[in-house]
Amino acid sequence: MFEYELQQIRTAEMIREADNYRLVREAVRSRRAARREAARSGHDDTEGRVHSRRHRTPRSARVA
Repeated sequence: MFEYELQQIRTAEMIREADNYRLVREAVRSRRAARREAARSGHDDTEGRVHSRRHRTPRSARVA
């Protein structure tokens, strides 16, 4: 009987851990989707574009 109760406790604990894991994964997925949507729509342009093709330093003249 004691082993059965321990098994029930362990099963309940594993179910809680699995629910917690699913909840965390869902939150991460929704956060990523929100970031992607904000980047796609361009509404989050408070700081301008982060990635640009322009180089930070000007090119120096080539010596022949």
